[in-house]
Amino acid sequence: MAFESVNPYSGRRLHRFVAFSWVKAERILGQARRAASGWAATPLPDRAAVLRRAAALLRERQDELARLLALEMGKPLRDGRAEAQKCAACCEYYADHGAAFLADEAVPTDAGRSYVRHAPLGVVLAVMPWNFPFWQAVRFAAPALIAGNVALLKPAPNVPQCALALERIWHDAGLPPAAFRTLFIEVDLVEKLIADHRVAAVTLTGSEAAGAAVAAAAGRALKKTVLELGGSDPFIVLADADLTLAARTAAQARMLNSGQSCIAAKRFIVERPVQAEFVRLLKGHLQALRYGDPLAETTDYGPLARPDLADKLSAQVADSVARGARVALAGGQPQPGATRFDPTILTNVRRGQRAYAEELFGPVALVLTARDAAHAVLLANDSDFGLGAAVWTRDAARGEAIGRQLECGAVFVNGLVKSMSELPFGGVKRSGYGRELGRAGILEFVNQQAVWVAPAARPGLARAE
Repeated sequence: MAFESVNPYSGRRLHRFVAFSWVKAERILGQARRAASGWAATPLPDRAAVLRRAAALLRERQDELARLLALEMGKPLRDGRAEAQKCAACCEYYADHGAAFLADEAVPTDAGRSYVRHAPLGVVLAVMPWNFPFWQAVRFAAPALIAGNVALLKPAPNVPQCALALERIWHDAGLPPAAFRTLFIEVDLVEKLIADHRVAAVTLTGSEAAGAAVAAAAGRALKKTVLELGGSDPFIVLADADLTLAARTAAQARMLNSGQSCIAAKRFIVERPVQAEFVRLLKGHLQALRYGDPLAETTDYGPLARPDLADKLSAQVADSVARGARVALAGGQPQPGATRFDPTILTNVRRGQRAYAEELFGPVALVLTARDAAHAVLLANDSDFGLGAAVWTRDAARGEAIGRQLECGAVFVNGLVKSMSELPFGGVKRSGYGRELGRAGILEFVNQQAVWVAPAARPGLARAE
């Protein structure tokens, strides 16, 4: 496997990196393991200072980082800058809250003193995808590093320069070089690393197949894992919703990152009385978006990251239409092998269609008809996935009550579903397990060690033998 930058808009190869041998990967692992004890012993305020410097560098270099995102995976410049800024905010969040999250927790027992302390595990291996190359790496790295762990990043093969740019930021921020390293390794070496006793835990964001492979390897090695996998998020629109706001947000939710997001809204479950109007509004918003070169400031959405991704999406749409789905907005690829994929709306989406059961990782909005709110909940939960969900209604209390019935890791009432530093992020069912972000994210990769200290002996109670 070669790690290769290819501009998805122009098709031009930019740079090629040779995959690491096991000898090189093992050497980097050894360096990381040796660095782990020193970083764990670094006072927490000093670790926090590194995160704050990393945040400053992310903001300072946001234009450079956005350009890399545009070149390697097709993200428009303004979205790339927003990703860099989000990463900076995440670093600052853990710098600000790490001490409180990691503080000893007193627990009353029969001891003189008992508490839970939070100790780092050591080397955390991260297998990360291409769609948010900075954000998905930072949201694992910031909590792991503030907790005293060290990190090894295995990036997706098509975003190697993004991975190296992030590595430079951590090093320039003052992190010991061996405490964050990029590994250009093939899949077989991932399994070999997981089996190595010096790797303490593994986190992966990616496909179901990749998650299953990593979980199996980690299971054999008895390693802790966190998996954030696919999603087919429901976006429920009840008859009393503010349709204007719901449709505008729906377009934004579906077109985020050209639709290439696990947590993007994908299934729009709309009560029958308002479905036609909702589709009309959604169609208008999607048609107004401008396709173009991701390096142009006027571009609203760019290409998909690779031709094979667009080809797969086309096949999913074609199969669904052949099985009864109707095209309300005809977009798609101009021809097979193209990375351009224009927004598409499918209605009459039902069981037996690929669109109903599979994740469509691109700008295709699926509209399902709900008879009422109870039926909407049934449709939302009739999925193998359970990452995020949105509920739209003018009655917020009703929306919250419906949200409690949904099988997913996050529910947003009258809002755009998103990952954010303050809240735990992750899914259920085939969307994975474990949590990133929030306090839960920092606790995934620490040893929650129970400490029990005997009561002090009381004078006069000692008895001579």
